[in-house]
Amino acid sequence: MEYTRLGRTGLKVSKICLGMMSYGDPGQMGWALPEDEAEPIVRKAVEGGVTFFDTADVYSGGASEVVTGNLLRKLFSGREEYVLATKVFFPVGKAANDGGLSRKHIMAGIDGSLSRLGTDYVDLYQIHRWDEETPIEETMEALHDVVKAGKARYIGASSMPAWRFAKAQHVADLHGWTRFVSMQGHYNLLYREDEREMNPLCLDQGVGLIPWSPLARGLLARAGTEQETTRQVGDGPRQQQLYGGPADAEILAKVAELAAERGVTPATLSLAWLLHQPGMTAPIIGATKGHHVDDALAAEDLDLSEKELNALAEPYQPRPLSF
Repeated sequence: MEYTRLGRTGLKVSKICLGMMSYGDPGQMGWALPEDEAEPIVRKAVEGGVTFFDTADVYSGGASEVVTGNLLRKLFSGREEYVLATKVFFPVGKAANDGGLSRKHIMAGIDGSLSRLGTDYVDLYQIHRWDEETPIEETMEALHDVVKAGKARYIGASSMPAWRFAKAQHVADLHGWTRFVSMQGHYNLLYREDEREMNPLCLDQGVGLIPWSPLARGLLARAGTEQETTRQVGDGPRQQQLYGGPADAEILAKVAELAAERGVTPATLSLAWLLHQPGMTAPIIGATKGHHVDDALAAEDLDLSEKELNALAEPYQPRPLSF
């Protein structure tokens, strides 16, 4: 496994990030694995050199953070051996202030996450989305105070319009507060709208890209087949909202064709394409089977030619923005 810096920071992370959303409480998320079933998969990733792990307070109602903390303490000999990221924004309860990016919820959110994770700090604390109801000044100051309190080392953001991200960074600069060092955007071969503005902005500003859903919720991994997963069936409306673009079938066919030519899985090929993109730090992969980890680790070693990269990218047609 190769390691790279997260944006312009000195923090080094593995070039594959394991998304921990896949583990938690099957009662709340039907496709999530309980801790005992998750352990061999996470162990395989750790043995393959993965040191970067991403979760969120909202995943499985907090159970994902509990499983994440338990497994990482078990699989690593010390806290400094891995990089841990979590997120805040979506409601974690039914009270009026149990969601959003107010100072109240951020302060409660970080304490709740640290308790479930069983650690004194997270390396990367991310806003899961933009809060329409809270002034960005309030959010950025609260995040700055979380960092200064030693509860997070860095802060990051997730899907939003590029102008909003630029505004947040400007507010931080204006007041001398902590800036975002990473962007967790939606980016893969089937959805590339962040190439319009967000990715170039992050590349210019030295912000690391750690995209979610790099395999388009498994669609790219199953290129050339008609197989459906438990998550795909359960996520029906959301799946249709995110994908089903005019060029998807052609892209999936090209992925299947080139994967067969190279003797790799469609998942490996699709992740390798992503790792070749400018500014890319580490795609966040989900894994519910051991071979999902194998596919991701193989992507790091797969060198694609300019011709192959262009062949994969060429069929894409722009589609509406989705956050």
